[in-house]
Amino acid sequence: MRAIIQRVTKASVTVGEEQVSSIGQGICVLLGISADDTQRDAEYMVRKILNLRLFEDESGRAWAKSVMDRELEVLCVSQFTLQCILKGNKPDFHAAMPAELAQPFYSSILESMRSAYRPELIKDGKFGASMQVNIQNDGPVTVELTSPAGPTDPKQLSKLEKQQLRKEKTRSKGSSESGREKSSLRSRPDPSASSGAEGDVSSDREP
Repeated sequence: MRAIIQRVTKASVTVGEEQVSSIGQGICVLLGISADDTQRDAEYMVRKILNLRLFEDESGRAWAKSVMDRELEVLCVSQFTLQCILKGNKPDFHAAMPAELAQPFYSSILESMRSAYRPELIKDGKFGASMQVNIQNDGPVTVELTSPAGPTDPKQLSKLEKQQLRKEKTRSKGSSESGREKSSLRSRPDPSASSGAEGDVSSDREP
């Protein structure tokens, strides 16, 4: 999941001639859902979006307060084009979650935001519509977020487990070889001791 988060003095969404949503000071979030996203990705993004410290505190110290700390507004807009993969110069959007699945998933993300914050301060665009998004960026301040990648395919998980086992065997082999080398060094005769003994014998032969 990808998000572009902008600190704004104001932002609004218009569909046709109708303004469907607007906020004052706060953040505008453009959110792109991938076909592989799960509830875990959603939880991560909600937590990060609401807790990013993009605002000053009361004493003017920068990067000190989140949108929740300051009780500001959030405008969230679904934007599948964030999942673009370029094929030459042509954008391809097959990595984005299909609309029939993305819409309920996106709605659940909004509900999670409202549950974690104040519902009246979470605004939305119009899913699937052709929107005009007016953003007055404050700063400018723009942050890109991507949810942590984690394999969900059993084949990928199995591959990672095998790689981990190989690493552990390599470490174990290295440790055992190192131990054998140390043991070998301990069992070798001390050249200096032999040299000393021979010196004693020769000294006895001298007049």
